[in-house]
Amino acid sequence: MIRLHESITVDRTARDCFRYLADFSTAEQWDPGVYRAEKRTPGTPEPGTEFALVLDSAGRRVPMRYRLEDMEPDRLLVLQGEGQGFGVRDRIVLEPVSSGHTRIDYEAVLDFTGPAGRVEPLLRPWLNRVGRKAVAGMARALTPSSVPEQGYFSNLGHRMVLPAAWSFTERGYLAMPDKGLSEFVDGRTWVITGPTSGLGLATACELARLGARLVLVGRDVQRLENAVDTIVAFSGCAPEDVRCFEAELSLVRECRRVAEEILGAVADIDGLVNNAGALFAERAETEEGHERSLAINLLAPAVLVESLLPSLQRNGARVINVSSGGMYLQPLRLDDMEYRKGEYDGAVAYARAKRGLVALNEYWAETVPGVDFHAMHPGWAATPGVARSLPAFNRRMGRRMRDSRMGADTIVWLATTASLKGNSGGFWFDRKPRPTAVLPGTAVTADQRNELVAWLTSQTRQP
Repeated sequence: MIRLHESITVDRTARDCFRYLADFSTAEQWDPGVYRAEKRTPGTPEPGTEFALVLDSAGRRVPMRYRLEDMEPDRLLVLQGEGQGFGVRDRIVLEPVSSGHTRIDYEAVLDFTGPAGRVEPLLRPWLNRVGRKAVAGMARALTPSSVPEQGYFSNLGHRMVLPAAWSFTERGYLAMPDKGLSEFVDGRTWVITGPTSGLGLATACELARLGARLVLVGRDVQRLENAVDTIVAFSGCAPEDVRCFEAELSLVRECRRVAEEILGAVADIDGLVNNAGALFAERAETEEGHERSLAINLLAPAVLVESLLPSLQRNGARVINVSSGGMYLQPLRLDDMEYRKGEYDGAVAYARAKRGLVALNEYWAETVPGVDFHAMHPGWAATPGVARSLPAFNRRMGRRMRDSRMGADTIVWLATTASLKGNSGGFWFDRKPRPTAVLPGTAVTADQRNELVAWLTSQTRQP
């Protein structure tokens, strides 16, 4: 038997700490030895809730099952875990020690059987280090984030194509020192486009777990209803805290219509995630005469922000515009916004539209008061959209790609981090500000941004 025991004090209430740690699937955010953690029992954690973990043990992926055995709200959590050849009993005790501070006492008792049991003494020093890292990660996860600076070396790395490409993979996310998402946003309302799969669904699930009310905008009613079921099971939120609105966002008129419906049904909007997007193999136009990739990836966010702006400004909201790392390879083509020149390439069209969206984000940040605007890219995430639109790339990258929760991490962090209030106009990747251009000829000037806005206004003006 090996007993691990560590204590920390964090600047959070016992209630916040308990709420975050009771859902043990957050272990992947704070324990570097946990590659993946999922809650297998739907709803709010309670005694009997089960979790499936995958440990990262010296490069090997080791599955585990955990069960929440006992809990006392704001004070105690007891969990029992089992893996092949070992078992563990975790006991987490929370004690308020001063105004807003909590002492967390963490104990893990491990028992080994079979071959592992014979080398148990040799494992003790290694496991003690693992335990200390886990508790240190817990402390980081429960510490509210500060605004990061744009470091010289990380900035330089992003300007160099190969190092940046490495960081876009799963390895880049796993190398992040802090993955905690513990700042609650109870009662705030977030509008999310494209929420039925991939990054949008992962974002919706995590925001709901952190207490947000959600407004989901998608084009398929059945998929929206399925998304609600997934979100409720993941977060334990009330079904009435998730509302759905159907719209075909590739059409300007539909964007305006759904925005009016949302404004009529939702009193206050605290944030908007412009996530909906699509990449098409062949060029085609919407019934309004716009190239499809341009319409969904650039025109739709522009119209939604414009239409929802009264509520966004009234509530000091945040807008998060989801871009793509592919944007780095393309300039803004003001002479061919609808991609009518040359042979059509879907990946290029997508990247051009995302380049325009990031330029528009900068323009909004400079000219729209009362709202914070952020743009980000998720790295190479293995979403259903990528598998469908870029099958060869998806096969080639394989397990090196991020999953949707990894790709959505920075979206959720931007949406919930209190210290970012008043910080606007940045372009983010893995929670750090990044340059928007790395190749010659791809940077967008202020004059080009103004020209882009004038063009968008002419194309989306109401009749």
